[in-house]
Amino acid sequence: MSQAPGPSIPMRGAVDLAAVAAAAKRRQEPAPDPAAAGSFVVDVDEAAFQSVVIEQSMTVPVVVDLWTGRAQQSVQMSATLDKLAAEFAGAFLLARVDIDTNPALVQAFQVQTLPFVEAVVSGQPVPLAADVVPEAQLRQVIAKLLEVAAQNGVTGRVAGAPEVAAADEAEGPAEPELPTLHQAAYDAIDSGDLAAAAASYERAIRENPADELAAVGLVNVHLMQRTDGVDPVTALAAAEAAPDDTAAQLLAADVDLLEGRTDVAFGRLVEAVRARSGAEREEVRQRLVDLFALVGADDPQVRRARIALTNALF
Repeated sequence: MSQAPGPSIPMRGAVDLAAVAAAAKRRQEPAPDPAAAGSFVVDVDEAAFQSVVIEQSMTVPVVVDLWTGRAQQSVQMSATLDKLAAEFAGAFLLARVDIDTNPALVQAFQVQTLPFVEAVVSGQPVPLAADVVPEAQLRQVIAKLLEVAAQNGVTGRVAGAPEVAAADEAEGPAEPELPTLHQAAYDAIDSGDLAAAAASYERAIRENPADELAAVGLVNVHLMQRTDGVDPVTALAAAEAAPDDTAAQLLAADVDLLEGRTDVAFGRLVEAVRARSGAEREEVRQRLVDLFALVGADDPQVRRARIALTNALF
């Protein structure tokens, strides 16, 4: 099954963006102006793709969110991207594409699963996410995207964004370099060595027990390890057939989370806590707490599930 992206973001040319741009040039519809909208987020259709995405990607990275209101996980990912666009304050432009009304872009980007997020830098596509990605990890992925863009000479900002002080630019990147062990973990994920990634995060936590980013990273790696090679249909069917099988319920919750059914994953584990006692109950409770950390404490689904967990426990 698909996994959350690692930090290394290679540029590639598999997506036929040129064909989409050429088709868009033949249309006469005006393109939306993100500067006029006073925002770092703009809705884009096939006609506007050339001027909003391709042309602007020559000076500023463009993150393309191919989304639909028909999928809850897609809507949630779009909300997270909106938040990050405001947080990065013009370091990238977020271009939202409604897949229900833009089939040519769906085909060009080869969308197979949702959520689906891809960047464009200097007219070239850069893969970002083809699955549900927690906010903390998505923030890291975008930070890495900005590094890739800078390496390719794309260092501009969205029109209307606050200027970076010259003194800050002279001192180097505003974002500090990642701690050595965190970088080692990302590199290990990139190479497919999840055991090494887990070891790096575990060492970071031993050295600094308050390292929340390492703790979340370790939870994410464990999730990747548990679901590596797992068939989602089989896992969900096994859980349905054996509601008393704790291991089956835990794995099904992992699958639910990865496929964007966050409330279902949380609900499944809350019910498992309610139905169990002793060591099994504690195992399920701890897994639920880990997933809370992965999704983020501020997420409304986490807040609801915390209340439900408290009720189940007491």
